[in-house]
Amino acid sequence: MRFINPKTDYAFKKIFSSAESKDILISFLNAMLYKGENTIHDLEFSKTYEPGAIAIFKESFLDVKATLDNGSIVIIEMQVLNVEGFNKRILYYAAKVYANQLKRGEIYADLNPVLSLTITDFRMFEESEKIINRFVFKEWDDSFLYPDSELEIFFVELPKFKKKLADLESITDKWLYFLKHTKNLEVVPESMGIVPEINKAFSIANEANLSPEELEGLEGQERFILDRRGAIAFSRNEGREEGKREGREEGKREGREEGKREGREEGKRELIISLLEHLLGELDMNTKERFNQLSNGELEQLSQAMLNFRNISDLVAWLDKTQNN
Repeated sequence: MRFINPKTDYAFKKIFSSAESKDILISFLNAMLYKGENTIHDLEFSKTYEPGAIAIFKESFLDVKATLDNGSIVIIEMQVLNVEGFNKRILYYAAKVYANQLKRGEIYADLNPVLSLTITDFRMFEESEKIINRFVFKEWDDSFLYPDSELEIFFVELPKFKKKLADLESITDKWLYFLKHTKNLEVVPESMGIVPEINKAFSIANEANLSPEELEGLEGQERFILDRRGAIAFSRNEGREEGKREGREEGKREGREEGKREGREEGKRELIISLLEHLLGELDMNTKERFNQLSNGELEQLSQAMLNFRNISDLVAWLDKTQNN
């Protein structure tokens, strides 16, 4: 089997907010928000997702909005790129959803809590190695909660999740593994398939259930995300190189030119490694070191071939073939 990538807009909506996904979303939210405890028993989607035109040119999405059985509103977003102002936008939108509940004539007591859950495909909080971080209003010195504190902000940082399949213990582990690795799986792991909601999510994510048009759109989404990741990495690399150039003495022109060439080549290698790790997962040091042996022409060939790789074994096979010729 081949599975769609839950980190794309269409796939996330199809898995978690289509008409048949209520039990899937309940299990997922209990895992992410309440450490697997059966806290949420029911919910209603604000708008269920129906397959249709796929929006490609988006880098962040409001993927799911639902009302829980206790009246709380939950908004869920998958964020694949760390763009400028992202942290402020999360706060802005959560506050907007909270404020927009009231209609003319209603009172503040009618407001329901809002839970914002954001899943990031990048590290956001270097201060903590926790995968899931929860933010609420608290008093600065004594840390007691603000009365009726009704805005809670949750972040799930997927790159911090390092567990292998054999190490999965909790329902939270299994949902995190599903989000991070489903695209690279070929079968439903037995330890995950025994959870009915996760098994159902795999069934929805099976590429065999998608039309050719939907698959083409999904490929376009992933290509767009890779392009944007590449542009961001290139921009950062250019910024570093500009700083190096400005710091060199004016008379060392030849040295500067050599530094430029080496910097561009190194930046290209770093960019391709970054894109491959987004597609396939973290690369070991030996595989990364093999990139230093690739010529510029081979790097170009690799950039064209990488979208066809299903897993790290495909990459290693490509390196073996290229470097043994």
